Amino acid sequence: MEQALGLPPPAKAIIEALTPDATEVKPLERRVDTVLKVEPSEGDGFLIAIEAQTDRARDKGSSWSYYVAYLRAKFELPVLLVAVCRKRSTASWAAGPFECRVGTWTTQSTRPFVLSPDNVPEITDESVVAREPAMATFSAIVHSESENAPAILSMVARGMRSLDRATAKYWCEWLEVGLEDTPVRETWRELEKMVATYFPGRGTLFEETYMEGKAEGKAESILRVLEKRGIDLPQNLRGRITTCTDLDTLTLWFDRSLTATTAEDLFAEG
Repeated sequence: MEQALGLPPPAKAIIEALTPDATEVKPLERRVDTVLKVEPSEGDGFLIAIEAQTDRARDKGSSWSYYVAYLRAKFELPVLLVAVCRKRSTASWAAGPFECRVGTWTTQSTRPFVLSPDNVPEITDESVVAREPAMATFSAIVHSESENAPAILSMVARGMRSLDRATAKYWCEWLEVGLEDTPVRETWRELEKMVATYFPGRGTLFEETYMEGKAEGKAESILRVLEKRGIDLPQNLRGRITTCTDLDTLTLWFDRSLTATTAEDLFAEG
């Protein structure tokens, strides 16, 4: 990754994923996709704030400026802002600079480092994924409109299986989020079945699987409580519980199962 960003490769570096939340106490929420803290064996540490950007966005310049200023103030480290763009037109725009200017005086200028099809090569070696999962992910995103995209994704999925579980979780779902509305997103959703991952809040395949698992577990808990308490459960009501996927509803039914005298009490109105 350092090579693609034009950074000298450190002999050894500690890279830590930080929360991407860049939210103030005020009701103003802004969020970047990923924030990495890099502590090289030599030289000063820094942050890399990464965001996948599909198209131009009118207010993105001010948002990016906010991200950089906020992260710089919070962590007291310099910030490299990276925009991952699969469209060349978007990449050209994303390079900025985005300026806060009054008259001829520029108070602040934000210049993201842009990763695009022009400066990120297609990953064709599975071993690269194991060594550099971040760059493999970015490569798959920026080349997602290439005719080679399905083959690239297949190779990335195979490579991700050699990573530890936490790293595979993180970058597999980062890739799905970055693919957004591309035709190959569904291809990746199928390939993701090779690895297990959960990235809350983004509506990805494995989030859906995770939520389905939670719903099944909650439904089973309700059935066990009713059984232990000797409450008869008609088949139609059992089916209503086991087919429900709404966690809030299942939680309500579980709470009621602890005191219910009949199965019908679970579904009482009010």
